[in-house]
Amino acid sequence: MLGAIGLDERQESAYRALVALGAAEVTDLAHRLALPETDTERALRRLESQGLAAQSSARTGRWVAAPPGVALGALLTQQRHELEQAELAAALLAEEYRAEAAEPAVHDLVEVVTGASAVTHRFLQLQLGATDEVCALVSGKPIAVSGMDNDAEELAAGRGVSYRVVVEREVLTLPSGIVELSAALGRDEQIRVVDRVPTKLVVADRALAMVPLTGRGAEPAALVVHASGLLESLMGLFEAVWRDALPLRLGASAQVTETEAPGPDVTDLEILSLLLAGMTDASVAKQLDLGLRTVQRRVKGLMELSGVTTRLQLGWHAYEKGWVARR
Repeated sequence: MLGAIGLDERQESAYRALVALGAAEVTDLAHRLALPETDTERALRRLESQGLAAQSSARTGRWVAAPPGVALGALLTQQRHELEQAELAAALLAEEYRAEAAEPAVHDLVEVVTGASAVTHRFLQLQLGATDEVCALVSGKPIAVSGMDNDAEELAAGRGVSYRVVVEREVLTLPSGIVELSAALGRDEQIRVVDRVPTKLVVADRALAMVPLTGRGAEPAALVVHASGLLESLMGLFEAVWRDALPLRLGASAQVTETEAPGPDVTDLEILSLLLAGMTDASVAKQLDLGLRTVQRRVKGLMELSGVTTRLQLGWHAYEKGWVARR
């Protein structure tokens, strides 16, 4: 928790222990932390440089903790000041960048990013810098970052950035596919499904896009496209795919409104959403950890509830009744 003021886990543990004890010898503190004495003393030296600990003047080798309210308060004040200065510098740089980019040179409109680490960093940075919306086309074969490793998505969504994502049907069959999509839907992201996406793509605020540059087996590389006619074309591609994709609805985000007439429950809506996404009864049963007969029985119940005789009619009825909405 104190990482924000520059302490690592070992240093924070040493400070917490010192606060609890009030004062301690290096040997006793090392035993309490289960650390070598050299590492414990190194942590204490770091705390001393931060004003969080000091050597006792009354007894050599004994360390005392600085009062947290005073010591931490001073560090937090300094940190806030540094953040304010950084924000001011960022605002000035952004203004300078906008002024210089009013008529950018053609060769400045596209960046080439090479290497797994560089591609990963740029991909996460693009999302963390978004303020309004992130749009993405996702395939079942990640190049550098998997859905489980995309911490930037959760952070951006937590800041209020909206997500519209189209995934290939293959993603639903991956071991962690349903888990990742359920988490995304739980963050109020909009997810749709198609057979195949034309390319991987992520667009932030309609101002910056990233597309892969290499195929399988080659070193990961990507193009970062700035505001231009090319970016508008990529955004148009996303909108076209989004328009034709089927919305996905899972239990983590499904909400069933109460009406006078009986309607489908959460599990019914999960089954229906996956079936409309093109999955077979067996695949749906496996993904939702249900029996095949249970899935078939529920589908039959939905057909009876809808008063239809075919699954095609059921899909149409689901849209008409708002069970699966294309917003």
